Amino acid sequence: MADTLKITLELERADNPPLYQDLVQFPKGSRRVNRLRTLAHAGLIAQSAVPTSPPAAPPACSVPQDPTMKEASLELFGPADEG
Repeated sequence: MADTLKITLELERADNPPLYQDLVQFPKGSRRVNRLRTLAHAGLIAQSAVPTSPPAAPPACSVPQDPTMKEASLELFGPADEG
């Protein structure tokens, strides 16, 4: 036997006007239920596409540790301001 979830939904226009308007255009029954199912599924997909944590900050700029690269950096950009 398959798992089944039955839901009774009461939705007033004031609760969520855009959702109400979308659902009220379908007659009672399976068409309205299928539309709600489609909206719920699309919402879940959109929600899972949103990152849950902020993106990592770019690495801090630092003077290279390789002496050759350090010299090249100083030659190109000059010494760091001490201030």
